[in-house]
Amino acid sequence: MDTIVSEIQKQVAQQRDDIVQFFIDICAIPSMDSQIGPVGERVGAEMKKLGFDEVRFDKMGNILGRIGNGAKTIVYDSHIDTVGIGDPSTWEWDPFKGKIENGILFARGACDEKGSTPGMVYGLAIAHQLGLLDGWTAYYFGNMEEWCDGIAPNSFVEADPKIRPDFAVIGEPTKMQVYRGHKGRVELKITAKGKSAHAASNFLGDNAIYKLLPIIAGIRDLDAKLPTHDFLGKAVVTVSDMKVSTVSLNAVPDEATIFIDRRVTFGETKESAIAAIDALIPNDQRDKIKLEELFYDEPSYTGFVFPVDKYYPAWALDEAHPLVQAGQNAIQELWNETRPTGKWAFSTNGTYWAGKAGIPSIGFGPGDEIYAHSTLDQNKLDDVVAATEFYALLPSLVR
Repeated sequence: MDTIVSEIQKQVAQQRDDIVQFFIDICAIPSMDSQIGPVGERVGAEMKKLGFDEVRFDKMGNILGRIGNGAKTIVYDSHIDTVGIGDPSTWEWDPFKGKIENGILFARGACDEKGSTPGMVYGLAIAHQLGLLDGWTAYYFGNMEEWCDGIAPNSFVEADPKIRPDFAVIGEPTKMQVYRGHKGRVELKITAKGKSAHAASNFLGDNAIYKLLPIIAGIRDLDAKLPTHDFLGKAVVTVSDMKVSTVSLNAVPDEATIFIDRRVTFGETKESAIAAIDALIPNDQRDKIKLEELFYDEPSYTGFVFPVDKYYPAWALDEAHPLVQAGQNAIQELWNETRPTGKWAFSTNGTYWAGKAGIPSIGFGPGDEIYAHSTLDQNKLDDVVAATEFYALLPSLVR
């Protein structure tokens, strides 16, 4: 093992400049609103250069790279889309050109989640070169995730390439620790119907916004009563958006909709989470107020549609699971450290891999999720490079 680790670290050190430049390049390519075609082309070109056996886009428009042809299959999952940049004036630097300061790249997507892509791509190539993928078929899967967690891996298994892997490794930021789960989520909306009237004669109308006020207050108060799990933490609920239909700014709104983000933990079911919110609707208003689960059927940039409901189960892999232990052993062998396992506060593609499909999954990636979606989006270059060592060694340790 000492020889293997030494060779991996030697190879990574020799390719450090290429790994860093690859990272800078993909952060410089905008990939908002799931428009990952151009950045996928750049990632595909790197995989071809490194000798992957197959490189192509799938039907949805995610980039696939296959290396090896063994009986067991492992997928390295990294979403290469990002959220938008918001108001450009809030950035102190160009969010795509970014800046490097004190060994840190500041750029949109540096943390969430382009930071894992270079290490995964180079790590698999190094593993293949050193014979560490014997018995494995390994995929790098650069996908779109920001607008619907889990839809890309769901398509991977059920649409293209129709492969159910034995294991998945998720590259969302984990501060270079092994993560093994997170809370789930169900997205809902409540729509209230009212009656329009001129605002000057508001008594002739029925304000749809007012119908939702006691429900909003009920959701606010419900949050404090939700259960807590020892590992995953407390369930939460939030009114996350509101839309109003009105004929003018001088009219009583005849329709109002609130959107609800409900994070679920172990010990809860989707049905119980929905029922608690449904109970907030007054019985005498049920003909005018409707609760609905959200559904995602937007076409990807290729026009591919893969309909899914917006329910994402909670999941956690036991600390004693062989995949978790392989990750912990990799950290020990590479850096002579013992680091605690952890969990994400946010949601990842693990909602499908582990939550829906039951495929053993862990997370490992450079970066800290506190910088995700912020104008301080950042990642340490040393960690981006060091993660390559982890991704290269891991498959040989999985039993």
